[in-house]
This record gives sequence, structure tokens and C-alpha cells, in this order.
Amino acid sequence: MADSGPGRTARAATSSSHTASLRLSAGSASLQAEVAISTRGLMALGAMIAGTLLSAAVIVVASTRKLPQGAMPRSMVRRR
Repeated sequence: MADSGPGRTARAATSSSHTASLRLSAGSASLQAEVAISTRGLMALGAMIAGTLLSAAVIVVASTRKLPQGAMPRSMVRRR
């Protein structure tokens, strides 16, 4: 549940937008960024990242499995 204590408004508790900000500085270089995203956008982003990670796992499994004996075409067999 949202905290309705001092400093919080009723609108902030029911807001459908999420924000994040970042400030970095190292020596004379600095970076300041702020991003806002809706709840639907956050869910879509999470689904997209999950799909990417799952498809990468499938590709790794398929590329590292050992083929049965004689399953590789002759043109792809390595000869020394």
C-alpha cells in the first residue's frame, strides 16, 4: 500500500508514471539523467527483456549441444 504520511499527496499515491533520476560526477566530467515511464511501458519493457534473455538461452543451448554421430553434412566436416 502507498504511504499517505506527511509530504505525500493523494495524487502521488495513485500516479501511473514512474520516474528515476541519476547524477554522476567524476573529476570534471558529470552526467545527469531523468527518465519517466508509465506502468504499461514498464510492463512492456520487462516483457521485452525477458523475451530477449529467454531467446538467448535457447540459442546458447542449441549452439553448444553435441550432434549425433554422422549428423553433420560432409561439406562441414573438418579435415586436417
